[in-house]
Amino acid sequence: MTGTTVLAANAPGFLSPSGVEIAFLLVGIATLGAAVVTVTTKQLVHAALWLVMALGGLAVEYLLLTAEFIAWVQVLIYVGSVVVLLLFGLMLTKAPIGRSPDADSANRWPALGVAVAAAAALVWVVVDAFRTTWIDLRGAPQGSTKVSGEILFRHWVLPFEALSVLLLAALVGAIVLSRRKKEER
Repeated sequence: MTGTTVLAANAPGFLSPSGVEIAFLLVGIATLGAAVVTVTTKQLVHAALWLVMALGGLAVEYLLLTAEFIAWVQVLIYVGSVVVLLLFGLMLTKAPIGRSPDADSANRWPALGVAVAAAAALVWVVVDAFRTTWIDLRGAPQGSTKVSGEILFRHWVLPFEALSVLLLAALVGAIVLSRRKKEER
């Protein structure tokens, strides 16, 4: 056998996934399951806890893609801050903890249609936007802190700050709503 034949015989094929790829698939399936339970459960606190599982699964996916910085940002900001803010909002506004009759709607099928259409539009826009984008493998790794910081502070400063103001407004609104109910009593 020649050297190229030996290399071709030892090279992994398309249908022989590595352990990382199998782990990525299994974590992806678990994350998808947690996301589905998040939007289908009728108990708001349980939905928030399933959201923690789904966001944590995304952090594990980032770790498997060797984007450690993005994974820790996912854990600290989304799992740590956004879900805690959501739970504080639920508790401050005295939302029902158990099954909520308001959480069930007769508009499930139209909502599902709108969700599928929005998802299809989002996938189409993302695929169309990144069709000609190539990753430069010669530079710093894409998930590294340097590249992520440069992209964040060069292109995404305004949306990032707008989101922080929006979250702060939501927290202040929850506090105002909870104080009004106390004053009415």
